Amino acid sequence: MIDSGAQVLVSEGIEFNIISAFEKTDVSSSLFFGSLAGLAVALIVNLAQGVEKSMVVKGVVQGARSMLPAIYILLFAWTIAGVIGQLETGKFMASLATGNIPFAFLPALMFVLAGITAFSTGTSWGTFGIMLPIAADMAMGSHTSMMLPMLASVLAGAVFGDHCSPISDTTILSSTGASCHHIDHVVTQLPYALIAAFISLAGYVVLGFTESVTAGLAACGLMFVISIIGLRIQSNRAVK
Repeated sequence: MIDSGAQVLVSEGIEFNIISAFEKTDVSSSLFFGSLAGLAVALIVNLAQGVEKSMVVKGVVQGARSMLPAIYILLFAWTIAGVIGQLETGKFMASLATGNIPFAFLPALMFVLAGITAFSTGTSWGTFGIMLPIAADMAMGSHTSMMLPMLASVLAGAVFGDHCSPISDTTILSSTGASCHHIDHVVTQLPYALIAAFISLAGYVVLGFTESVTAGLAACGLMFVISIIGLRIQSNRAVK
């Protein structure tokens, strides 16, 4: 990750630092070479422990077969994400936040747009890069005291959207690691993620109108308690 990011920094004439390298890293190549390095370490450790070579070969073959579905999905997902990037879908989604919109709604709106953008593109880091500057400009142009909440809404929305996206590499690898069908994993995690997202959205709405982080946290806490009570009642009814 550091090497691929450093190469981009050199080509752009930017001085090297760790944060910038991670920002510019090539995720696809990092996953590929990281996997090769992990395989090499596993082989060395197994051979050093005296495991029979036939068993090692058998393990490699069976492991490769089990990972093929994830590799296929990743390749197609990266292809789709590349097309989306060329079409600048993320910038279009972010541009929807500009215009004559009351500032009180902007934290919640940025949370929603960041979530939709990350869900559509399958990347939270790409959404960070697109929407964080927009959120910062909006805050600096109106309410500088709301700078951190605006940035936080983008970060939270992007992570939420990436977590739920069926074309996200983290979602694909999570389902594969759990030996779960990819779409089943996406569908079954959505209710939990959406509950947390609605709680966060309520907090950002309150924060936008009150400009108080404490009030936003209190609203989230209240919504969390209400959600737990509602889920408990629904669970008891299902049992009966």
